[in-house]
Amino acid sequence: MSAEVVLEVRNITKTFPGVVANDNVSLTLHRGEVLALLGENGAGKSTLMNIIYGLYHPDSGEIIVKGKKVQLGSPREAIEHGIGMVHQHFMLVPVMSVVENVMLGIESTSGPFLNKREAAERIRQISEQYGLKVDPYAIVEDLPVGVRQRVEIIKTLYREADILILDEPTAVLTPQEVDELFEIIEALTSQGKSVIFISHKLKEVLTIADRITVLRRGKVVGTVRPEETNEQQLAEMMVGRSVLLRVEKPPRDAGMPVLEVEDLWVRDDTGHMAVRGVSFTLYAGEILGIAGVQGNGQTELVKALSGLKHVEKGHIRIAGQPVTNLSPRTFYELGLGHVPEDRQHDGLILSLPIKDNIILNTYYKPPYSENMVLKHDVIAETAERLVKEFDVRTPGIYTRAGALSGGNQQKVIIAREFSRPIRVLYAVQPTRGLDVGSIEYIHRRLVEKRNEGAAVLLVSTELDEILSLSDRVAVMYEGQIMAILPVEEATAERLGLLMAGIREESTPPKTPAAND
Repeated sequence: MSAEVVLEVRNITKTFPGVVANDNVSLTLHRGEVLALLGENGAGKSTLMNIIYGLYHPDSGEIIVKGKKVQLGSPREAIEHGIGMVHQHFMLVPVMSVVENVMLGIESTSGPFLNKREAAERIRQISEQYGLKVDPYAIVEDLPVGVRQRVEIIKTLYREADILILDEPTAVLTPQEVDELFEIIEALTSQGKSVIFISHKLKEVLTIADRITVLRRGKVVGTVRPEETNEQQLAEMMVGRSVLLRVEKPPRDAGMPVLEVEDLWVRDDTGHMAVRGVSFTLYAGEILGIAGVQGNGQTELVKALSGLKHVEKGHIRIAGQPVTNLSPRTFYELGLGHVPEDRQHDGLILSLPIKDNIILNTYYKPPYSENMVLKHDVIAETAERLVKEFDVRTPGIYTRAGALSGGNQQKVIIAREFSRPIRVLYAVQPTRGLDVGSIEYIHRRLVEKRNEGAAVLLVSTELDEILSLSDRVAVMYEGQIMAILPVEEATAERLGLLMAGIREESTPPKTPAAND
């Protein structure tokens, strides 16, 4: 590529106690280019971007911006050199308007007053120039997720950034919003802006990137062009071995109803009605995927279905037995397995060793206790067996759960939930934040449970995951189920419209017969 090099990272090394996060990393970014950065969790992507954005200082190496060596001691200094960053979790004040958020920190004034009119006009100019379509006076909390992301991009452009770092920019977007974001990125690069695109979604990287740099264990494995590679090769570069990207599963052979949900209404923690009239039936031997943008009632639904949240109205039955508003232990005793959304907050006690986390929901039963006394030798023996069986990478069963990587923490939860008889399994965002190797492992285990006859409720914001694993797909929007489709009819485009609240009149929610 003959275009001007606008950013060069040379031999960057950064260590933390016991960890080499970046090991002699070098890369280049050209004017008008999209450079994708791929790597497993812990590969060093975030550390490198935080160095480029001035949040971390490298132990060694140098950064050259537009031909000039720079020392970036803070984000302000990075911005002064034309580097902007859009974080995965948006840095916006919800109750403020777009123009107030964009001005924040660099307010222009007219006497003692903020000059919002001048700022709003500049926002309109930026919006028109790059196809960002944002009302400067809209309140941020009233905007869809995709538009909030545009506000973050406008913030960087308002500060005259030429280099944009986008950190997992599609994590919470519908397929249609992803397409719109890609159009925006193309508009940016066509006008000379340069983009570093951090993602774990291989299809998206192959679609949008001009070049792809892969990191593994802190080192650059290689840089390739999309036309020279494919998803399988990229996954192997990331992990260092062959990876099965799509788990094979036999056709659905559904049995009897296991989980029946009828007209369920549930409030969130603020008192807002987050689940509104949800009904569906989940059968033995199937995976029902629930798709939707985060925050549309999925969290409250699963908590109600496991006894962790009060049901205002409606009914829940497991294996024909009414369980509405009963204790979580009742649900577990009836055969519930639960892989929770937040593995660290709800799935594990991080300060306890692996061996104790393995028996958190069975510690009071034989063979782990007798006469209210724990049998530590039996617990240790079980933990040793499960750590080996479920491939938990750990120095030993006495290692604190909090010391494990995200993937291994998830494997501890999988080991606990899958190692006992279960009728119904809730898997909520089961691979969030995990690398392709851990994703492959967890997908395989979920399909195994389904094939053994368990009824699996899969809740995920990852459409590829939903479409790969599910037998049927339900879409949630603003607390309601928009439709339930056989997976054969559930295209990404169709689901994306439903996720945005656009209902197909010809596709009412469907609850099939057991042999449908």
